[in-house]
Amino acid sequence: MRTLALGALLLLGLSLTHCRTTEKKETPAVAGTSAVANPLPSWNDATAQRITQWVSAATDTANASFIPVADRIAVFDNDGTLWPEQPYPNQVQFAFNYLQALAPAHPEWKKDPVINGLLNNDYEPLKKAGMKGLGKVMAMTHSGMPTDSFSYAVKQWIDTAKDQRFGKRYKDLVYQPMLELLEYLRNHQFKTYIVSGGGADFMRPWTESVYGIPPYQVIGSYGEVKYEVKNDKPVLTKLAGDFYVDDKAGKPVAIHRFIGKVPVFCGGNSDGDQAMMQYTHGSPYKSFCLIVHHTDDKREYAYDTKTLSGHLETALQEASQKNWLVVDMKNDWKKVFPFE
Repeated sequence: MRTLALGALLLLGLSLTHCRTTEKKETPAVAGTSAVANPLPSWNDATAQRITQWVSAATDTANASFIPVADRIAVFDNDGTLWPEQPYPNQVQFAFNYLQALAPAHPEWKKDPVINGLLNNDYEPLKKAGMKGLGKVMAMTHSGMPTDSFSYAVKQWIDTAKDQRFGKRYKDLVYQPMLELLEYLRNHQFKTYIVSGGGADFMRPWTESVYGIPPYQVIGSYGEVKYEVKNDKPVLTKLAGDFYVDDKAGKPVAIHRFIGKVPVFCGGNSDGDQAMMQYTHGSPYKSFCLIVHHTDDKREYAYDTKTLSGHLETALQEASQKNWLVVDMKNDWKKVFPFE
């Protein structure tokens, strides 16, 4: 359920190296992030101190910046903030892989030049078809099936699929500093949410085991579903068609709709998160906004304005005006991934 607006941009710049094949209960096992003197060991000291000082003030009842537990809402983008989004978001790769998995049951697909091209690792027909072609791929892989069947397919993929560059499963390519930050905030009674342009149904099957964020705290783009009773069993079926785009101005709207409170902490990485940061900055409490700036082409990727996914320009300008924390991945993170 990746937004087609983002998908259209990705389509034009697809790399041909395509196959990159809680609350206490919600806290995953993260090495080195238990209750120790340094709760953010993968962060450089100055950056970590800025975060911990804010949290210390926000949780001190004697401090003017104190935030009651009920209002400690922290929101995070996913792609490019908690895990990589280059050379294109992982959900796009899932769609391509899932298409191939479904193909044996659909020999008629070979008659479609776009689908047949993808099945043969040829992206040119898709690029020529543009938005219409991508919409067809997303509809074929993200609709027309029960929601539990889709969740099962996502779980199978996230447990096995590997990124080509790093040779690791996508679920293992998560940012260690952000895992530490999520746990640190939860240890101080902040409730952590994902607010992403990615599909909610794509993220919810695995975010609890990977990030410690349960499915009911995951907000994403979503389409319509149909409820029926079949053979005395309730069934929800994913439908093709219009869907809600949880990106840019859509993020504050979704936060209002599904959370009902203005966040006090916000983490993002692109102009798509700017509205969410503005909304957080407008909290009546002293809030905290953080931007992950991708500057490390050796350990991860380096990009900002020259990218089709994760464009960062106006949010960076506003960050300097409003004193939002800009995290320089190359210099502020001692390690990027847990396996380093």
